[in-house]
Amino acid sequence: MHRQHSTFVARLLVVVSASVLAVGSLSVVPAAIRSADRVRAADGCQLQSANGQIKHVIYLQFDNTHFRRDNPNVPSDLEQMPNLLNFIQSNGTLLTNDHSVLISHTAGGIMSSLTGVYPDQHGQAVSNSFRYYRPDASGLTNSGVSFAYWTAPVFTPPGGGNAAAFDTSYNMITKAGMNAPAPWVPYTRAGCSVGAFATGNVVLENTAIDIPTVFGPNSPEAAEVVSNPGQAFADFVGVAVHCAAGDELCSAANNGKPDVLPQEPGGYSGFNGLFGAKYVAPAISPNGPVLDLDGNVIKDATNHVGFPGFDGDFPTNTLGYIAQMQEAGIPITYGYISDAHDDHGVSGEKHVALGPGQQAYVDQLKRYDQAFGTFFTRLAADGINKSNTLFVFTVDEGDHFVGSQPTPAGCDGVNTACSYSAVTEINGNLRGLLESQQGITTPFTVHSDMAPTIYLNGNPARDDSVSRAFERATGKLTAVSPLTGATDNLTAAMADPVEMAALHMVTGDPLRTPTFTMFSHPDYFWFTNAAQCGAPLQPSCVFLPGASNFTFAWNHGGIQPEIANTWVGMVGPGVRNMGQDNTTWIDHTDLRPTILRLVGLSDDYAHDGRVIIEPLYGWAVPTELVIHRATWLRLAQTYKQLNAAFGAFGQSTLVVSTAALNSGDGSDDSTYQELEGDIATWTSTRDGLASQMRSLLEASAFNGTPISTQLAKSLIAQGQALTRQQRRAHKIHIQRGAVAARRPLLLAGPDNVCGPLAQWQSRGLLILVSWVRIPHGPHPLGHLAFRAGCRGSPPGSRCRMPSSASPARRAPSCARCRWHPGWWDPPGEASSRTTRRRADASGARLRRRTFLPFLWLEL
Repeated sequence: MHRQHSTFVARLLVVVSASVLAVGSLSVVPAAIRSADRVRAADGCQLQSANGQIKHVIYLQFDNTHFRRDNPNVPSDLEQMPNLLNFIQSNGTLLTNDHSVLISHTAGGIMSSLTGVYPDQHGQAVSNSFRYYRPDASGLTNSGVSFAYWTAPVFTPPGGGNAAAFDTSYNMITKAGMNAPAPWVPYTRAGCSVGAFATGNVVLENTAIDIPTVFGPNSPEAAEVVSNPGQAFADFVGVAVHCAAGDELCSAANNGKPDVLPQEPGGYSGFNGLFGAKYVAPAISPNGPVLDLDGNVIKDATNHVGFPGFDGDFPTNTLGYIAQMQEAGIPITYGYISDAHDDHGVSGEKHVALGPGQQAYVDQLKRYDQAFGTFFTRLAADGINKSNTLFVFTVDEGDHFVGSQPTPAGCDGVNTACSYSAVTEINGNLRGLLESQQGITTPFTVHSDMAPTIYLNGNPARDDSVSRAFERATGKLTAVSPLTGATDNLTAAMADPVEMAALHMVTGDPLRTPTFTMFSHPDYFWFTNAAQCGAPLQPSCVFLPGASNFTFAWNHGGIQPEIANTWVGMVGPGVRNMGQDNTTWIDHTDLRPTILRLVGLSDDYAHDGRVIIEPLYGWAVPTELVIHRATWLRLAQTYKQLNAAFGAFGQSTLVVSTAALNSGDGSDDSTYQELEGDIATWTSTRDGLASQMRSLLEASAFNGTPISTQLAKSLIAQGQALTRQQRRAHKIHIQRGAVAARRPLLLAGPDNVCGPLAQWQSRGLLILVSWVRIPHGPHPLGHLAFRAGCRGSPPGSRCRMPSSASPARRAPSCARCRWHPGWWDPPGEASSRTTRRRADASGARLRRRTFLPFLWLEL
């Protein structure tokens, strides 16, 4: 299977690579009916929450489950799960302006949420699998897999070459090349055992490398992998308990194994863990196998009792295990829930994409909703509720749906089911398109994706003529969509290692850094095949895959807002009942520090995220965050817009990067060199400022250090000065056709009011323009200078701008005449002076009152 951004195949790949799955079944003794009196006290757990109220933490992370609607007529995933949605909105806060990391994928999203750091600090910048250059200096690449146990080395599936060609670095790796700190450590050090079901890399993920890593290559568990691989997967993968020191649950008598973290800051010894359902289930359910919420024994699609597989993590399975762990006295639990927009069959034996409002999709969401109703009722009977439990719900990333228009028109899925003639992504052969359209024959490999990373053979330097010719050619690719019949421009944006560093995509393992990343049109999924597309016996360069039991129509990885914009729900002591918060701008890294602040613990490393204090009561956070709340918030908001991949800084540099990679030719690449130099300088300055801001935010949130308002204001001012430097340093000159009719970049705003403004040609220049809603507080993004013009009207003709405040509605009036707006500055800038100085030759100007809600980037 080509799908690497599917959790199903990325994880199945490592299982199949160990051996062929065996089919079998075991007879089991039905478990006794659960009852509240079986709840075991979590002795020794010393959480330090304000007022001592938090006794349990339940963290649940969905795969691709949406709050925003994919079809405006069809209620969203969360809207079709009222038991969950009402629980969050009636008891806590739903934050709908969360953002993913880049690349926006399951592994990267989960790891950043779990750790509070960006991918450059945990190693999964490209996921759910990735490629790496072989260390043998051959210039060729192997494939690695993101999902592996926390301390495992990079896993290379068979066929990657001899052992000398394998990357043996830690899969989870910091920027300094060390094994990334593990997320369960603060809890176990505080005497609190941690349980996990299907949660990325906290559990064993595969039998090929994780079993030898944890149990040893000559262990009975490793022997079972060989003799009965299907049962071995169900026995050892997907379920784990990381015990506090001295917790008998993980004793040797219960088959506990040393929980080894050799590079954990501050050391980590004397801790044990249980790995796999074979050992966890008897410890937490002594009367028989763990049951799902419907009373069924949890097993996989081929009747192996134990872990059901990563595409079989339906809420009834995940929540059944989480409830059983909590009742067994494991106060901290993490769970993963499979996406709802794919029909996974009984327990993951298939993976068929469904369209919004399709009957099977609606029915599956109804089952998800029922499971949450049962879960909350069961926990309440156990005395586990919002008065003593911190509930956190989130998602790894969003998706872009690819398919035909639904019928009948206006169907809502709930009252009238939707039907689709096509529910599928468009497959694209990148090698074939490059050769047939651009004459590029440079050998390369690609990490197949909607946002593919490209590795040129020989690993040439980023500014090598071969690299540059390849990038320019990629920027010019087009295709006729087999879904719409329209000619699509296939590259939305590009980033080479200079920009990837700005986006936190360059890890501590240099072998993983690609030549460049192509953020593509969201309808397409890219791979490499024959160079001569359309030749006899070869498929077209662009086509719709045939029907099968494994189909895909929900693309992610890229920069589009439906992918980047996600959500977080929090309920529990310290969390205000705000219902729904659409304005607070956060990203995945902010979740970890917020949770730890609420429970009163701290990590042994600095977070890239910040505490989300907006939905928290003042008594639940340190006094320093209350006394200087306004300044602290301004600093935190400025910091996020500077440092987050989808913040203003990252998205603005991506615009510049795209222009740089599209610029020049074989004889003159000066524009590229100049712009890349600017990005590198801006990023270096940003990193220095972000480091100071991070230190101030972390010290005040976790160490009780009084915040220096003078220093905070100075850092805020410097952040704003950096963006002014960005806009003054260059006007990007883009030659006609360099980014011809490309899909606009989308700059994610704080309440996701984001989208393309337009692309105009004027005076031989094509400028890519995007708009973003201004958040409250300081804004690190400066104003935008742009020229706009339309074809089909005499040069110099003028038209009246419409009065609508929405820039997106201005384009139609521009379609029949030419106009050239001047410059606009955000509040706080020298608006009148700059506007007068920069007003264009035609005399047309933008009214500040009209553009007041919008923030612009100067190109």
